[in-house]
Amino acid sequence: MRALALVSLAAVLPVGAAHSATAPVAQTLEQRLRAHVETLASPAFAGRRPGTEGETQTLRYLVRQWFEMGLESGTNLPGSPWFAPVELVAREPVLSRAAFMRGRRRLAADEHDVFVVTSGVRNLVESAPVLFVGHGVVPSRTELAGRVALLLESKAAAGGKRGDHDERHGDVEAGREAVGRLLDGGAMAVITVLDGTRTLDDVAARRRKAGTMLAGERLDNEIEAFVTPDMADRLLGGTTAAPGQALAAAQAEAEKPDFTPRLIGTTASLEATSTETRVRTHNLIGRIPGRDPAAGAVLLVAHWDHFGVCTAAGAICPGAVDNASGVAVITEVARQILAGMPQRMPDRDIYVLATTGEEMGLLGALAFAENPPLPLGRIVAAFNVDSTGLVPAGGQVAIVGRGMTPLDDTVARVLGRMRRKLVDGRAANAYVRRQDSWVLMQHDVPAIMVSTSYADEARLDRFMTGAYHTPADTPDHVNYAGMADDVQINTELVREFADARRYATGGVTPPATAPAPGPTNSARTP
Repeated sequence: MRALALVSLAAVLPVGAAHSATAPVAQTLEQRLRAHVETLASPAFAGRRPGTEGETQTLRYLVRQWFEMGLESGTNLPGSPWFAPVELVAREPVLSRAAFMRGRRRLAADEHDVFVVTSGVRNLVESAPVLFVGHGVVPSRTELAGRVALLLESKAAAGGKRGDHDERHGDVEAGREAVGRLLDGGAMAVITVLDGTRTLDDVAARRRKAGTMLAGERLDNEIEAFVTPDMADRLLGGTTAAPGQALAAAQAEAEKPDFTPRLIGTTASLEATSTETRVRTHNLIGRIPGRDPAAGAVLLVAHWDHFGVCTAAGAICPGAVDNASGVAVITEVARQILAGMPQRMPDRDIYVLATTGEEMGLLGALAFAENPPLPLGRIVAAFNVDSTGLVPAGGQVAIVGRGMTPLDDTVARVLGRMRRKLVDGRAANAYVRRQDSWVLMQHDVPAIMVSTSYADEARLDRFMTGAYHTPADTPDHVNYAGMADDVQINTELVREFADARRYATGGVTPPATAPAPGPTNSARTP
């Protein structure tokens, strides 16, 4: 994307120009929310993919809305008002090649048997002995060095659910972490044996999509392969006379408490190459100045990006619920806070952040956390909004990240004052790693998501297993009355935490229950 288009746009929005802090009287909150979602999810915005004309259209629309309602730039970058640049590196596999030898016998292998991929631009392993490691037993570095690990896919890794996002951030993480431990332990490569739940076509289709990371991150150059059960059986010494027996024996062996890795008498030659593309995209950052910035700040977050063209047939994923809805909500929360000023002037600054690259691995949030416009320790609370508008008005409320920050008691107090019921339990925490709050939490910022949509498991599950990440995620499926509830709830929460007397802390308190560590983005995505 050309940065010039965004810089030129900012130039026509002078800081000292007159602002309008109130919406037209003729529009209700629900009407404004609908207008935002229908605009952002319209064909003209082409699915809001970072680095495309869809990004330009999206940021042009949002910055005009934010400026006209009275927000000011929050980048704190004199040369880059409103738009904080984020540079991404995308790598897309183009070549997969494998050859195996058992003794002096070459084992037949083609694209139906094995798929090889590298996180780098090119990687090659030649004639390396294969070491069977069961479900991920990591031997000493001397045993792994110069060898290729043969790994059985774990049940957790094979049991992905609810589509793309869960496979990136959910059950498959166990398998990814096992691969990471083996590579870190010295393996030249890792070959994962698929158990039949995921097919080789499934893995290849997913991994042929470009893997994306921040340009400043360490770019790995690691190689992985995936093989079918039939191919694994041949690698382990199986024969056509007794198909599957060698693999079955190895699986039984791996279940024994005293299992130790062993060489299987096979060597592997693996080669993979990728193309590399750099994408320049942007976070959009606005600010409502408080009366006492020294008291800290409150952060309001939603990701603006989606997938653009998302099917082989060229259909666009409009991303109405995910996440035009969230951007609409934070826009209207900011409008309500501004409309109450100067009588209800916040003590703390309120930053409003629309992130890029969430669908690529929470990358915009990561860029914000690594290069923030204010010290992260000054942020006393952060509220993310992602995929709302799934339930009617008046429902219960859930906290994604409940029990992981010091914010819960104050949130409960605000909801009680609003006569809103907080749902029992922590089922919504299943989504904690799947949204931008997770990155902020990893950087010690108390960040949560408070939403009515995550309190209704049945409706949420129907969306996740249906329209989610498909062309069917359209504005006509959004419940705008439910969205309006989330606006009111988040408005009151931001006001509460921006009031230094009601929430009297000068900085971040360590979480009461620290979240389990885990990657926010990795080149090792199966």
